[in-house]
Amino acid sequence: MDDWTAYFKEMDQLPAPMRKSLLRNSRKLQFPVGSRLFGPGQPAEYLLLLVSGKLRVTQVSDTGREVVLYRVGAGESCVLTSACMLAYDDLATEGVAETDIEAIGIPRSTFDEMMALSPDFRGFVMRAWSRRVTDLLSLIDDIAFQRIDLRLATRLLALAEGDTVHATHQQLAAELGSAREVISRTLSEFQRRGWIEQARGEVRLIDRHALEKLTREPEL
Repeated sequence: MDDWTAYFKEMDQLPAPMRKSLLRNSRKLQFPVGSRLFGPGQPAEYLLLLVSGKLRVTQVSDTGREVVLYRVGAGESCVLTSACMLAYDDLATEGVAETDIEAIGIPRSTFDEMMALSPDFRGFVMRAWSRRVTDLLSLIDDIAFQRIDLRLATRLLALAEGDTVHATHQQLAAELGSAREVISRTLSEFQRRGWIEQARGEVRLIDRHALEKLTREPEL
């Protein structure tokens, strides 16, 4: 992986001198599944770009409630680290490897230089930030205004591997920014209706059609 810029849209369009400087000063990183890549209170030491794998970014409130903000996949950057680097602020989120990860780390000194000298690099960073802000605004809208049964049905369908979702009630609560008790009650209602079956650490989808129909119901 001598020239990793080909993995990232627009990055390989940088002028040759800028691209060479970026390649020379960046770091190749590897993290096994389950690794904690960063956490609240830590300085943002580098911009993280994923070549392969998946990173889950979460935030925990003062009351201990966890919410999944977004996931970073191959060809994407972790925009909250770039925001903290721009603001010279510590991180307020946690990043955990959901799979083995191969990544590129752009250190702060190189990041600052590229932001100052390269309009193309600035464009790459800001477009990624713009796309992710739209996702975060949608998440806020879901948490604030959408019914939890619709949101849970949607997430179960999205997370299912075949007809099985490998997740605890607490993990589903984090996915939806809700309380575990709320998720447990809603899952119990789904099971009562014959839509799912529950086992330790997993949910089996029995009636996908009913769940899909629920997700299409209009909000009251």
